[in-house]
Amino acid sequence: MMHPGPRNLITDVPGLRVGNAEDHGIKTGATVLLGDAPFTAAVHVMGGAPGTRETDLLAPDKTVQEVDALMLAGGSAFGLDAASGAADWLRAQGRGFAVGDQLVPIVPGAIVFDLVNGGHKDWPENPYKRLGAAAAAAAGVDFVLGTAGAGTGAIIADLKGGLGSASVVLPSGHTVGALVVVNALGQVTVGDSGHFWAAPFEMGGEFGALGPAPGFDASQSPRHKGGPGAATTIAIVATDADLTQAQATRMATAAHDGMARAIYPSHTPMDGDLVFAAATGDRRLQDPVWDALHLGHAAALCLSRAVARGVYHATPAPGDPLPTWAARFG
Repeated sequence: MMHPGPRNLITDVPGLRVGNAEDHGIKTGATVLLGDAPFTAAVHVMGGAPGTRETDLLAPDKTVQEVDALMLAGGSAFGLDAASGAADWLRAQGRGFAVGDQLVPIVPGAIVFDLVNGGHKDWPENPYKRLGAAAAAAAGVDFVLGTAGAGTGAIIADLKGGLGSASVVLPSGHTVGALVVVNALGQVTVGDSGHFWAAPFEMGGEFGALGPAPGFDASQSPRHKGGPGAATTIAIVATDADLTQAQATRMATAAHDGMARAIYPSHTPMDGDLVFAAATGDRRLQDPVWDALHLGHAAALCLSRAVARGVYHATPAPGDPLPTWAARFG
């Protein structure tokens, strides 16, 4: 039987830490996943409007196979600068890919569009480099969900979005975790109810224990927020398994099933939906085929749960354009 890890967070994967930084006036922020050591990373993109940094480097045929961190941020294209802040912080710690006598921290990143969410966006200078460095400095094994980090300004079709995470321990002993910024075009709850699409995968009442919605008519058109560039859900799935970059790519691909189970609709032309994968390599695979299959299934399971948890834990703030799940259904 699978069960959540002790924190039910992606940091149940040993050797990984998460840091959040936010600006509640702007209604935005940054979230970084740091490794105690460089880790294998990969990515798979399914949305039609992604915003990314250094994702080409994560293809299995590229020279650099490991990264120092992965960055998730708000701010649309402005938010890509958050990875630069984390890279500066890592370099000051003596971290990075050695090139001659120089260290170059490798920090791939992705962004969500949160520029129309009631926050003050008239900044005189791009704030995301500062937020990225602050997130890296704050990294630890415990972190806040909901209205925090890159989920601070997130909204979905009819509710406030947020930052979510979940974990699971497999019978093989491997740990898998997910981290997600839920800023989707679509809904994560069913119709007018508070029942989450991810309800069949809930563990231990982690997002309200309401169970699946009764009597939903799938022929109904889903709700969605309007406007190109107004969406995107970005995620990281991680494991302590010893994966190649190709195997990590397959885990990221499988994890998209979890996003599709939790968000209705997902992977639209206006979403930049993507999933990073991270593998620390602490536990070998006993069977490369079947263990990889179970890791992909676990990644999808964790991501579904993390999506619901991100919305479930959102908290209200002045100027919010939409209510939180708790305010509407709690």
